[in-house]
Amino acid sequence: MNTNREETLQSFNRLLDIMDELREKCPWDREQTIKSLRTLTIEETYELADAILDEDLPGISEELGDILLHIVFYAKIGQEKEAFTMKDVIDGINKKLVYRHPHIFGDVTVAGAREVEQNWEKIKLTEQQGKTVLGGIPASLPAMIKAYRIQDKARGVGFDWDHRDQVWDKVKEEIGELMTELNTPDISEERVEAEFGDVIFSLINAARLYQVNPENALERTNLKFIHRFNYLEQETNKLGLNLRDMTVEEMDQYWNEAKNL
Repeated sequence: MNTNREETLQSFNRLLDIMDELREKCPWDREQTIKSLRTLTIEETYELADAILDEDLPGISEELGDILLHIVFYAKIGQEKEAFTMKDVIDGINKKLVYRHPHIFGDVTVAGAREVEQNWEKIKLTEQQGKTVLGGIPASLPAMIKAYRIQDKARGVGFDWDHRDQVWDKVKEEIGELMTELNTPDISEERVEAEFGDVIFSLINAARLYQVNPENALERTNLKFIHRFNYLEQETNKLGLNLRDMTVEEMDQYWNEAKNL
């Protein structure tokens, strides 16, 4: 599957031509704005994430195409507003990549990937005068991904545990504080929620330190639960049973069967 650079550029140029024509002639495409495309872009990104989890390479290719379409669409609107063009978008990322990789395009020496990450964060701070270390994290990120990015960015400037096994003391401490709150006579939903948040944040921190992506880990467990619960439901339906009329012990029989499949 070899494609030369010229063929790739021809295909990209064709996409730009198609977008020009759609924007001019298609009623739906003509009505779209940057804001109206936003939710669709988020949806396409999640569809790509699903294909990646499924290791569906043809699906990944298709979803990347959809996201590329959105990039071209935003650039077309930006050009119409005389704000930016597709060339500006590409030039911008080219410049950023070269500047943030001085160990490749300059004379900086690094010992490994960890030093590359540290340099990346330092360079970003020099680029964004007046911005904070955590300022670049999107406010609309899902909470778990946001927590991971917060911790990762803090690590980039040296705010981290000396040894990763130290995090477990923090996890135990947060669980202890949660249990104390749960056992308080005048229990407060707000305080319990805050303590639950601290426990989850500390577990995400532990996952990061052990090089486990917590989002992927939780989704793996979600899929495992769905598979087992679907089996439980299907097998009981075959017998004409209703889950609502069964005891947990009865359901466990089929749940355990699913675990062995």
